[in-house]
Amino acid sequence: MTLVSDKSGPAPAKVSVTLPQGIPQEVEFILSALEVGEHGGQSRRRLPRRIYRVAASLRLFSDPPQVPPWTLFVRDVNTQGLGFVTRHRLPLGYGGILTIASPKGRAMRIDCTLLRCREAVQGWFEGSMYFNREQGVFDLASVRSD
Repeated sequence: MTLVSDKSGPAPAKVSVTLPQGIPQEVEFILSALEVGEHGGQSRRRLPRRIYRVAASLRLFSDPPQVPPWTLFVRDVNTQGLGFVTRHRLPLGYGGILTIASPKGRAMRIDCTLLRCREAVQGWFEGSMYFNREQGVFDLASVRSD
């Protein structure tokens, strides 16, 4: 079978990705309080996470198209997942697409699944998600600590 193309078909649509900008002072306060309050016990993580503070957005596969994406504020990251805080109680086990800035500032879209989301302080929820595929861009050697 031979496929022939005259390249006269429609041009591929470019998808515009908008990332939330900056981390509000209130969120910085919550993130620093969570860091100070970490227990000194044994960590259950297979890979350590590095502090990585950026705003991100999450669109769940179950969300209707007209619903805007959820805003997350990333706390820490490794190649397999990340921790975050948000104003929203998100459903555990749900999948979606995370839009986040890479360490070099490029917008990335990553398939992910929510692992945890629990209230940390009144009106704010702390959670974690894992990436459905490992993300080498977040390797500890490539992410600088602030």
